[in-house]
Amino acid sequence: MSERINLSFKPKEIIKRLLSVLTKRGQDILISRYGLGSKTAKFTLDAIGKRYGITRERVRQIENHSLLIIRKSKVYKDLEPVFAELKKVILDLGGIISEKDLLKHLSKDPNVQNYFYFLLIIGEEFKREKADEEFKHHWHVDRELAEKIKSALRKLYSSLSDDELVAEGDLVSSFLEEVKDLNEKYKNEEVIKRWFSISHKIDKNPLGEWGRASSSNVNAKGMRDYAFLVIRKHGSPIHFKEVAKAITQYFNKKAHVATTHNELIKDPRFVLVGRGLYALSEWGYMSGVVKDVIKKILEKEGPLMKDKIIEKVLKERYVKENTILVNLQNPKYFKKDSSGRYLNA
Repeated sequence: MSERINLSFKPKEIIKRLLSVLTKRGQDILISRYGLGSKTAKFTLDAIGKRYGITRERVRQIENHSLLIIRKSKVYKDLEPVFAELKKVILDLGGIISEKDLLKHLSKDPNVQNYFYFLLIIGEEFKREKADEEFKHHWHVDRELAEKIKSALRKLYSSLSDDELVAEGDLVSSFLEEVKDLNEKYKNEEVIKRWFSISHKIDKNPLGEWGRASSSNVNAKGMRDYAFLVIRKHGSPIHFKEVAKAITQYFNKKAHVATTHNELIKDPRFVLVGRGLYALSEWGYMSGVVKDVIKKILEKEGPLMKDKIIEKVLKERYVKENTILVNLQNPKYFKKDSSGRYLNA
């Protein structure tokens, strides 16, 4: 949740003063480009060019020239305290912050966000970095700090394996190891989580676990992925009806019991370990029905007495002992040696 920021100025009034130094056309072009009118829509260079009967390149020139006039004006100089206040906000939020987060902190109103965005564009101390493969659009007021944070985020991403999931507290601790020499005022969880949100490559799933954004464990795309996360969070075998209920609860996705069961059956990430009970394959459970489990145990261990087989199967499956004994009596799959031990037929 965004913390409330109290500012001493109203952005609309400040921008009205800044625009007053321009010609009518200069004002109109900036208002259209940045959505500073009664509507939030931002017009393209082409759309504005058609309105005036000029090229998009000419519109760009007028826009850049108008911004320059504002920055050189007495009004801009008089408004130094406003820009200083805005700079303090960014520093308090961590010195480097994603554009989306920053605008949300400044206002929830999209129209007012446009006014703040324009102030950031005008202010010479505010640096905007465009989105790329690694990072989202973000702003900073200290290049050295920004580079340190981005370098630490790169190392954090590299330290994660493809489908690894990490608890938020553990990820924060790992990040702090990378930025030991940072000013202590930045070393708090809220600031660090804001830094995480700059990255395109790391993200968290709806259960609050972090990992590589490319992983289906983070950006789950279907029932199977949701089921995997639910069972993993549960930490032990769980009935498919409970899985369906948890998917609805955690992901706000309607999960039909029958559909969920079908998806669990089809995916090798899940193992049926009892009547309707599913576990994750990665937990080391053997795949297959009880007969298959017995066969695999005997392949691995060699001939075993009945009690030992029951003990080992019960570690793999939530079934009654009688179910195991019935399977052992099938001569098609199992036989006894002269010592009364069972082996594969």
